[in-house]
Amino acid sequence: MQPPLNIGGIEIQPGTRKLIQLPLPEFYTYAPTTMPIHVVHGRNPGARLLVTSAVHGDEINGVEIIRRLLGHKSLERIKGTLLLIPVVNVFGFVGQSRYLPDRRDLNRSFPGSPKGSMASRLAHVIMSEVLPHCTHVVDLHTGAINRENLPQIRTTLNGNQELEELAKAFNAPVVLDANLRDGTFRDAAHRKGIQALVYEAGEALRFDEVSIRAGAAGVLNILSHLGMTRKRVHRKEHHPLIAKSSQWVRAPQSGVARSLVALGAKVSVGDDLAYISDPSGDHEEVIKSAVAGIVIGRTRLPLVHEGEAIFHIAKFSQTSKAAESVENFQDAFDPETDTTESEEPPLIG
Repeated sequence: MQPPLNIGGIEIQPGTRKLIQLPLPEFYTYAPTTMPIHVVHGRNPGARLLVTSAVHGDEINGVEIIRRLLGHKSLERIKGTLLLIPVVNVFGFVGQSRYLPDRRDLNRSFPGSPKGSMASRLAHVIMSEVLPHCTHVVDLHTGAINRENLPQIRTTLNGNQELEELAKAFNAPVVLDANLRDGTFRDAAHRKGIQALVYEAGEALRFDEVSIRAGAAGVLNILSHLGMTRKRVHRKEHHPLIAKSSQWVRAPQSGVARSLVALGAKVSVGDDLAYISDPSGDHEEVIKSAVAGIVIGRTRLPLVHEGEAIFHIAKFSQTSKAAESVENFQDAFDPETDTTESEEPPLIG
């Protein structure tokens, strides 16, 4: 039997579940603020997985992913420990904002400090109270406002076979081998020797059913891969492929953009991606792809300025196989083609 767990002065006995309300700085109205942490502390020892959501307060797909995970029957006999934080940036979540009230980005403020800015103090709470209890992290994100991302895993491999297997086990269609960025939660976890993945899917302030289904299934796949739950069998075959690099295609002029390619589309060098013209239809220019790959992110707002990022394209050694993986993935998680029975009614965006 594994020992009890202590978070924020609260003791969690093995074989139990508990909701901890970790105190945070108050609002200026003196209203108390807490960060909810769901702890599933298994009876037997094993890996300790932390799943976080809403580090950016307006990225809410992860909140629904965690809600669905909490009701999943596989957690009843878990080995090790699962920690779930549905809303990390409570202040931004309340204000429907990516940022904290001081306009700082929490995901550029790690590892933080107990005497720094609000963002720095919140980051320090995570680093001091929660992360020391973890061996692995999955951080749930979406695109920003008016930007949508294809479900994808981002991590930094650097030849780490164990981390590559973990990333593929999540079973998103794309694994982007992305450099670490100073101040991010993923970078802070990496510096502590903790294996960390970022799941990007959908857009801010919107629920996306496919992204949510894939995210919940992905975390369950990680639990299975780590031996914390029973082995899972993937419902439909698709092989996550690693993209070693990606490139943004930017608007060559300001105007109204008319997009021609969807998220997940395969593109080749020279393909037309969009038209941009002024509101009267004059001065039209075609945006062409400078690279071959898969569209893993794009703007949803047709009004663009010169230099604005329009399409995010991941580059693969085998683009056709990546496109096939994306197509099979979409069939697996689209409610209209998914034959797996679910207790959750599909959300309509």
